[in-house]
Parts: sequence; structure tokens; C-alpha cells
Amino acid sequence: QVQLVESGGGLVQPGGSLRLSCTGSRSIFRTYAMGWYRQAPGKQRELVASITSGGSTNYADSVKGRFTISRDNAKITVYLQMNSLQPEDTAVYYCLAGSVAYGSWGQGTQVTVSS
Repeated sequence: QVQLVESGGGLVQPGGSLRLSCTGSRSIFRTYAMGWYRQAPGKQRELVASITSGGSTNYADSVKGRFTISRDNAKITVYLQMNSLQPEDTAVYYCLAGSVAYGSWGQGTQVTVSS
């Protein structure tokens, strides 16, 4: 399995930006599809964005045009650039390497959007 560590969360005002990072422990990371998920209090965990090993991306409708997922295999890191943040984006954000059923999850990073 790949160990994952997320960083970059925090408190931001509506309309602000944050960049989340997820760094893996093994170079095999570059062969995995990667995803960012989020879970708000009282809600199910949901997919925010994903990126294949070849760089193809997919986004939830709620974040299209505001969030961008990218990866740097040399740094064993995947990023989530979040712009125009809104209060409804408040959640714990998790990084996933591989599939939901068999992959590895990070510990999560809190994102709070509030004035």
C-alpha cells in the first residue's frame, strides 16, 4: 500500500483559494489513479475530482470550473487547487490512491470556508 499525507487545509473566506497537497510514500504512486474526496458533517463522503495515471481528469459538477486536480509524479504528489471557495465546500478532504474498494486513504485535511 501507499502511505498518503495531505496538507494545505485551513480557514478561508468565501471567494478565497486554497491548494491541497497529497504526498505518497512510494514511487509506484505514479501508476495509480488518484482522487480527492470530501466529507461534510452529517453527509456521505463524495468524489470531488480524480486523475488517472495518464493525466485524464474528472470533476464533480459542483466544483467544475473552480477546482483543478493535477499530479507531479516526480514529487509523488497530487494537488487540488480550489478557487472561488464557498461555505458549502466546507468539509474534511481526503486523498485516495487507487480504487475506493482497495486503495489507500490519507488522514484528511479540514477545509473551512467562512467569513
